[in-house]
Amino acid sequence: MNLPKEDAEVLSARWIEGVLLKRDVFSSVERGRFRTPNGEVDAILRRINQVPWWSHLLARHLFRRERHALAVARDLNVGPPLLWGGRQALVRGFIDGVALHLAKPAGDVAYFRSAKQALHRLHRAGVCHNDLAKEQNWLVGRDGRAYLTDFQLAAYFRKRNWLFRVAAYEDLRHLLKHKRSYAPSALTPKERQILARKSIVARLWLATGKKVYQAITRGLFNFTDREGGGRRLVNDAPVLVQEIRKNPAVRDAAIVAFPDRRVGVGLYAFVESDQNALETELKGALAAGRGPKPPEHIQVVKALPRDAGGKPRLELLQLVATNQLDLIETMVTSEPDRAFLKTILESRKNLRDRFNFETAGMD
Repeated sequence: MNLPKEDAEVLSARWIEGVLLKRDVFSSVERGRFRTPNGEVDAILRRINQVPWWSHLLARHLFRRERHALAVARDLNVGPPLLWGGRQALVRGFIDGVALHLAKPAGDVAYFRSAKQALHRLHRAGVCHNDLAKEQNWLVGRDGRAYLTDFQLAAYFRKRNWLFRVAAYEDLRHLLKHKRSYAPSALTPKERQILARKSIVARLWLATGKKVYQAITRGLFNFTDREGGGRRLVNDAPVLVQEIRKNPAVRDAAIVAFPDRRVGVGLYAFVESDQNALETELKGALAAGRGPKPPEHIQVVKALPRDAGGKPRLELLQLVATNQLDLIETMVTSEPDRAFLKTILESRKNLRDRFNFETAGMD
């Protein structure tokens, strides 16, 4: 389906293509540059003209919700500004930051203070986000402040009626769940009370609606959005990790997703081994098998950075794969991790421009 003429004319004149971040049954999301009266800026384009016919009505509904919410919140500095909105495409600003599940701001009380302030400004404008349980919808900006993204489920209320109060309460409760995960000692008695008391709407949703929603999105639509990596990260990566680990020279392996200009979502495998020449062998074995498509990149490293429990630190590997190297330094907490990462960075495979699943921005 082609874009409406007026949308196509604007994008032809002002949009500079970059990379496809994701495509699903509800929209296509790209990152690139957008020409504004003040010059070119980094931006995100969402379009719905390429969705299947059977999901177009719902896609259009979600698109309109996002466009309206972003327009209302344009000057609040709590999320990406709406740069342009058409009938089947919109362009919003890019927030230079990293998703909460990657940044892991442990003990960062200032971050959660700014998150609460951002939510307060959004609610004062009459907008409820309605999808803040996902950590990827919270960003830690380069300035350390909290920003929100992915406004597809957001709702605008002209009046502070009962439904608005319930939605705003749930927005706050989901924020406090994240605060409990990363800065539990900073929770106030009042915040603990909120965490302990779900709204009646939330209780009904968990008991009935959520199961139906998951059955439709994951079953009928085969839709998934774990950390912006889509179906390849959820379905293919675990299978590929198991296949890689079968090689006797491999001690461990981890796979993360990254935006790829050619295939949309690419997979990047980090393989722990002492054999530097193992990459070619693994690529051949995976290509010859009947399993999923091999990762676009396989990097052999002496050791993977690990957390206190011994598990690979996927958040660091994700930043390496997406070339967000400037964000890594603040997340490295030990000398062993610093030494491991120096080796990994020097031999990394993806040398293209840094791109972020906005989710990371990807939404």
